[in-house]
Amino acid sequence: MASAEEWVEGARPRTLPAAVSPVLVGTGAAFGAGAGSLPRALLAGVVALALQVGVNYANDYSDGVRGTDAERVGPLRLTGSGLARPEEVRRAALVALAVAAVAGLVLVAASGAWWLLLVGALAVVAAWTYTGGPRPYGYAGLGEVSVFVFFGLVATLGTAYTQAGAVPWPAVVGAVAVGALACAILVANNLRDVPTDAAAGKHTLAVRLGAPATRWLYAMLVGLPFLLALATASFAPGALAALLAAPLAVRPVRAVLGGAGGRALVPVLGRTGALQLAYALLLGAGLAAGAPS
Repeated sequence: MASAEEWVEGARPRTLPAAVSPVLVGTGAAFGAGAGSLPRALLAGVVALALQVGVNYANDYSDGVRGTDAERVGPLRLTGSGLARPEEVRRAALVALAVAAVAGLVLVAASGAWWLLLVGALAVVAAWTYTGGPRPYGYAGLGEVSVFVFFGLVATLGTAYTQAGAVPWPAVVGAVAVGALACAILVANNLRDVPTDAAAGKHTLAVRLGAPATRWLYAMLVGLPFLLALATASFAPGALAALLAAPLAVRPVRAVLGGAGGRALVPVLGRTGALQLAYALLLGAGLAAGAPS
């Protein structure tokens, strides 16, 4: 039976910055437009975190029952390791997704943007079918597309819209930036698993591209947000604050381009998550500081 600590590890806390970051940027953009709301920001944070945990447990369950995690070099997997029964992990995933759905319903009711219920339903379906169902899209190399859409565009723009009733332009650029960093986390994760994923028939983007091209993709995804911060500064000068996070990009990019593989890539996940969180904090604060007086 898995311990509480192992359940926490199974939720993959290193990936949680991908959930918090878009909420920080969307909230900063909303405050910058003079329409921020901390209660709605907190609700958006619950939705994003619960979805991320739900995705992680659903991925653990689906990969475990398929046997994809039989040879695992990364963080703990509850199902694949046998620490928890598959039905227990599936139940944990469904509970997390239910929490996201309830918090999302409250947020939609508070904002009056009822059409967002459809977006939320699509997010829940995408979370489950990433590695679950008869044709998981994560096994076809589409995981990065989903992460960019839901943990970049949807989470950032949805956060801003539920507070401001509109989408400020800085939120759009910020959504692309945090989406790119969220994809970088997944790319690093999949780069680590290329040998085992290929053997298990899991054709992630990293498997399809091969390790050398995937390493350059990671570097480009990490570099793009800083170019976007410079571009955003032309109409939102506070975005330049995000450049202060650049030093945090050096070690993970150097490790990936230097050929790190297997367990050596595990720290890259944490460092990329820390980079994304710092970038989002700085960008969100910079955008909020530009609020009209």
